[in-house]
Amino acid sequence: MPDATPAVLLDPAALDEAVRVLEGRRVAVLTGAGVSTDSGIPDYRGEGAPVRRPMTFQQFLADARWRKRYWAGSHLGWKAFSAAAPNEGHRALARLEAAGVTNGVVTQNVDALHVRAGSRRVVDLHGTVDRVLCLTCGQSFARDQVAARLSAANPWIDEPENVRLAPDGDVEVDDIDSFVVPECTVCGGVLKPDVVFFGEFVPVERFAEARSLVVSADALLVAGSSLVVNSGIRLLDQATRRKLPVVVVNRGVTKGDSRAAVKVEAGTSETLAALAERLVR
Repeated sequence: MPDATPAVLLDPAALDEAVRVLEGRRVAVLTGAGVSTDSGIPDYRGEGAPVRRPMTFQQFLADARWRKRYWAGSHLGWKAFSAAAPNEGHRALARLEAAGVTNGVVTQNVDALHVRAGSRRVVDLHGTVDRVLCLTCGQSFARDQVAARLSAANPWIDEPENVRLAPDGDVEVDDIDSFVVPECTVCGGVLKPDVVFFGEFVPVERFAEARSLVVSADALLVAGSSLVVNSGIRLLDQATRRKLPVVVVNRGVTKGDSRAAVKVEAGTSETLAALAERLVR
């Protein structure tokens, strides 16, 4: 069904003001789920988004049945997730980095679309769904390899054609009792996609890398994030402590609006493309 939400038109005055703030400055970028909606990946908190209660890290660790539910749903979501392609906004950010306007991207998304669009310095704050880790021995696996093993062990799982995709690459699956969960081929340990679950902390070294992008910049551009998640707020705090001007691009209210020098209330794809057109010489 087509989205009935009317498009928010890009305000030329707001765009002019954003260009004025960012021009001549080295810009750090923080992106959220709103950057990927035009690639077919839904937003957790956008208008019309269903209420979801994602599995916590504690649930995943505590019970084999929770892990079955997670892997069954995550596998179906992965098939749709991996088929998503970078959109105009992702490509605009890659262009801004190549031109030296930005020093990289910190993203709260787990879809790896910034890298696929050509961005070179990307901090995946919450990890990416295309990698899988063993929680016992630390071995890393490509998601495609684990998905092939999972399909072979559970041929019925690939039968559903209509998948309701979530921002973390998950879907809802009801019948998981017969599901076989893949194990680590090195030690037999528990496998988990390399993403930060609810209730799990962002790795210290990863946050330090994200922070370094912000503290080495002259401005912060926030795109497609409501800044509800703590990791995003902490980076915004770093910018405001250093008195960096902040530009927020998002449809709807964000927790950074009161601290933004400019708020552009519009879609990220068209806004980022317009900024790249104006800022890249």
